[in-house]
Amino acid sequence: MNMTLRISNIYKSYNGRSVLKGCSFSFDRGGIYVLTGHNGSGKSTLLRICALLEPPDRGEINYLSGSNIIKKDTELKRRMTLVLPKVGVFNTTVFKNVAYGLKIRGIKGNKMEERVNKALDFVGLAHKKDQNALTLSSGETQRLGIARAMAIEPEILFLDEPTASVDMENTEIIENIILNMKRKDKSTIVITTHDMSQAERLGDTMLIMSEGRIIQG
Repeated sequence: MNMTLRISNIYKSYNGRSVLKGCSFSFDRGGIYVLTGHNGSGKSTLLRICALLEPPDRGEINYLSGSNIIKKDTELKRRMTLVLPKVGVFNTTVFKNVAYGLKIRGIKGNKMEERVNKALDFVGLAHKKDQNALTLSSGETQRLGIARAMAIEPEILFLDEPTASVDMENTEIIENIILNMKRKDKSTIVITTHDMSQAERLGDTMLIMSEGRIIQG
């Protein structure tokens, strides 16, 4: 793993309600980290902060290359991505949805097409690449979100409740996709789930959150 993530004493409140209360952890090796805990324990908030989508109220979040802190700029943000439980899709084809992240990074032509096709094949949606993305089922939409993330080849992938509101068949498919991603890319994947059995199936490192803190890991 080239890039590591270190969070130190992170606090976050919304409208006077404390959500995170001193979270600290170092994501310093590859594999799958699973953040688990009851709803409201702060999992999703921590993931958004780690993905640099919002700042903590207090504490530090640093990405490092070796011992050097990486500047928090657009270039760093493009080295990671977050897939939310309800994936936003554009009113266009599945292919163009997956290609979006590559286009804004200036990746076009054959290279873009190759990456999109490869990602769609990996998540089992290659046969639907010309279909309008709005017509996909909820499980297929979640797989589309993962394909869109995979196409940009992030060094760290954050998945927030990747099987929430997804049927059993697609849940199994998505879990297999996640495990295959780890074997294929040796990248770092950080997942939130309230399903303890899923956490045990997927996780190399289990992080249990309670009352805004990581209490075990």
